[in-house]
Amino acid sequence: MDQARQQHNNILLAIAGLVSVVIIVALIGFFALDRDPDVIQGQMEVEEYRVSSKVPGRILELRAKEGDFVKKGDTLAILEAPDVQAKMEQAQSAVDAASAMELKARSGARKEQIEGAYQQLQQAKAGLEIYEKSYNRVQRLYDEGVMSAQKRDEAYAQYKAGEAQMLAAQSQYDMAVNGARLEDKLAAQAQVDRAKGAVAEVNSYINETVQIAQMAGEVSDVYPKVGELVGTGSPIMTISLMNNMWGTFNVREDQLKGIKTGDELTVYVPAFGQTIKMKVYYMKDQGSYAAWKATKASGQYDLKTFEVRARPIENIDGLRAGMSLVLKQ
Repeated sequence: MDQARQQHNNILLAIAGLVSVVIIVALIGFFALDRDPDVIQGQMEVEEYRVSSKVPGRILELRAKEGDFVKKGDTLAILEAPDVQAKMEQAQSAVDAASAMELKARSGARKEQIEGAYQQLQQAKAGLEIYEKSYNRVQRLYDEGVMSAQKRDEAYAQYKAGEAQMLAAQSQYDMAVNGARLEDKLAAQAQVDRAKGAVAEVNSYINETVQIAQMAGEVSDVYPKVGELVGTGSPIMTISLMNNMWGTFNVREDQLKGIKTGDELTVYVPAFGQTIKMKVYYMKDQGSYAAWKATKASGQYDLKTFEVRARPIENIDGLRAGMSLVLKQ
């Protein structure tokens, strides 16, 4: 009986030892294996702008290639646009025509027209003088009772008609001397301004055939080849602004752990094999299109992903867009 009890106790001790070993292994796994820090990977980004033309044309010359550093004002590409040159000739012809019409309106009538109007005026004045003298003679005779009232009225009518003819001739002469009306002159000037505006517009298109760098940077991509056609707004090349770089991280909200705008991060750069300091300047959730993670199998709530951007605190020589960044927590 004692031997059976002893054997039973040994079995219980063995089971207790096995359970203790399992518990110890589980604790070691929990405290040791789960201690690896969370790793958040990001990459460097750079601000870019695309060089494009407002007018279609054929690439005549490319003066910058991929990898070149260009300064503001440098010529990047030259386009050939014969259609624009043809429009310039049309616009310049319109300016010449409008200027001629404006000069005509401002100069007034021709010398021969003025002279003809003057002669008509002199003839009307001479006729008025004769009509006036005739009327005065008839009036005296009428006063003496020698001439009838009918004759006196006829003479008076001729006198007034001659006076009207003289005034009309005077108006024609004044019009010839003064030239076009003020409204006509203003309208002619407006036509000239309109034509000059068309020339200025075409000039702006001609300027677009020579593409210059708007800001200093590095040519990262060149799209067309020399001789190829490009349409309106088609990109010709991309310029990277190397003085405006930042790192982008996609961070699940349970990994943010108090990260906020203005914080400094220690980030490992595998390309350099060293860490750099970066300052957070932008945080924004990525919306419903980003990946969500259920925290429980029952799906009580989800974890959203945030985009976190940070800029290097100091200029790092050799730092390039696309380089990997590692943030450990």
